[in-house]
Amino acid sequence: MLHRVAHRGYCTVAPENTLPAFAAAVRSGATLVEFDVRVTRDGVPVVIHDRTVNRTTSGAGRVWDLGYDEIRALDAGSWFGPGFTGLRVPSLAETLDLLAPGPAELLIEIKPPATLDEVKTIVTQVAERDLLERSVFQSFDTDVIRKIRDVVPGVRLALLLFRFDAETVPLCRELGVTFCNPAIEDVLGGPETMAGLAEAGVGVMPWTPNDLAQWRPLVLAGVAGLITDRVGELTGWAAA
Repeated sequence: MLHRVAHRGYCTVAPENTLPAFAAAVRSGATLVEFDVRVTRDGVPVVIHDRTVNRTTSGAGRVWDLGYDEIRALDAGSWFGPGFTGLRVPSLAETLDLLAPGPAELLIEIKPPATLDEVKTIVTQVAERDLLERSVFQSFDTDVIRKIRDVVPGVRLALLLFRFDAETVPLCRELGVTFCNPAIEDVLGGPETMAGLAEAGVGVMPWTPNDLAQWRPLVLAGVAGLITDRVGELTGWAAA
């Protein structure tokens, strides 16, 4: 089965990394809902991609310099469209509660910087809802991946990459990841690395193919899934 991964939720129909985007992703047939987690100054995990709140909210400042109440006071929807005015940055807890009924699995990107205590807090919230088996934790930062592995041995892991290189396959083996998630161009231009990852039992899910014309070449290249902003369209394409 080709994994249909909703990148930051179904972010072409609702603001990225918000509860409406996650709900839309589930309705649209996503097999995995991807989202980003950072931790506020007072230790609350929230779901937001950027280091700062500037792009996707009415506020300004780095996430880790702001308290949870400060972030909750921001408008995280009006930038996308007037129908979403007043939408809030969701906490990790709210996001997990929304997605807990299923059926989609979770692809949780822990953004650096993330201390060991912060990783423990994030993983604990997932574990408290019995969602560990339905979750994959990913990061570009190998240190973060090692922290997750130490906190909860056996959980599925994914290494995000900007580029394939000579160390990609050995690194994936060393980290014990289930998935390696690179850019589109590397999948299409790196058949040797793709073969090495397949031999190592590592699935590949590239980001972020939003052009339908890319989907068939990527599938033929051997991907396990596609991380896309257009998950509804991908569900229809896969069914056809």
